[in-house]
This record gives sequence, C-alpha cells and structure tokens, in this order.
Amino acid sequence: MHLAELNALDHTAAARELLRCCGSSRWAAQMAAARPFPSADALMETADRLWNGAAKADWLEAFAAHPKIGAGQAGRAGRAGETTETTEWSQQEQSGTRTASDDVQERLARGNRDYEARFGYIFIVCATGKSADEMLEALERRLPNAPETELGIAAGEQRQITRLRLLKLLADTQKANQ
Repeated sequence: MHLAELNALDHTAAARELLRCCGSSRWAAQMAAARPFPSADALMETADRLWNGAAKADWLEAFAAHPKIGAGQAGRAGRAGETTETTEWSQQEQSGTRTASDDVQERLARGNRDYEARFGYIFIVCATGKSADEMLEALERRLPNAPETELGIAAGEQRQITRLRLLKLLADTQKANQ
C-alpha cells in the first residue's frame, strides 16, 4: 500500500491495517487518527512517539498478539482479526527457529514458560535475522531482569517489530498493486 492509500482509508480501515503491525488497539487507533502522514519517516516517528507514550496495558495487549518464540501457530496468544499476512510475518520473523536442534527447541519452550511465569507475558524479541541460538541467549540473559527493567526491554523489542511491520505493510500491498 502506498502511503497515500493508507492516508486515504477511513479511520476504521486504517486502524485495522495498522493493527497488523502492532497488536495494541489503542496505538492503532491513535495512529489512524494521526494521519495523514507526509512521509514514511513521519509515519515511523509518529509510531515511535505513540508507542513510547503508551500505557503498560497497551504494551501487554501488543505482546499478546504474538506467538511464542519457537512455538509457531500452536503458541499463539490469540487475537481477534488475525490475518494471513500477519501470521506469515510472524513465521518469517521467527524463521531462525525452524532449523533449531531439539535441545534448543526444548530450552526455548522451557525458557518461554519460565519467562511468562516470571513476568506475566510472553517473551518478546525482534526475531528478524536472529538464529534460534541467538533468541535463546537473549531469553536466558533477560530472565533475571527486574520486572520493570524487562517490561522496558520488551517494549523496545516490540517497537522494533512494529517498525519492520510498518515497512512490510507498505511493501506487501505495493506488490499486490503491481
């Protein structure tokens, strides 16, 4: 989708498209209300500003929209309105786990359980370009964090995921229009 097309959508349709990029309904609605964006840079700056100013509940809602690292569709926390494209994005982002050894898969599963029990939400990492070993190392490194420290780290990872998905949103629809 070209930026002009996103800008031209009605509020509800724009919020639905933006929700594909970040699972926080409040963030998506605020982004839709912030249009029109004069440039992709302005879109990204607004996305960051709104995300950084979001409430903890908004962050947790966005986290819940992701599958657990290494769990594929079976690990989905679930979200109404999940689209095929968003599912494909998650699978692409976590592609580094597909070839992981059984040991790494088991450690990821155990680490995911420990993380969720400790912090109350799933482990969030910007997985794009990372191997399963790198994701596991990040999970194990972050497990001892204080809850408030970890929430900030997880929110930063979500911000990175959102930025990548905003680019995918624009690129995916551009491909469909060609």
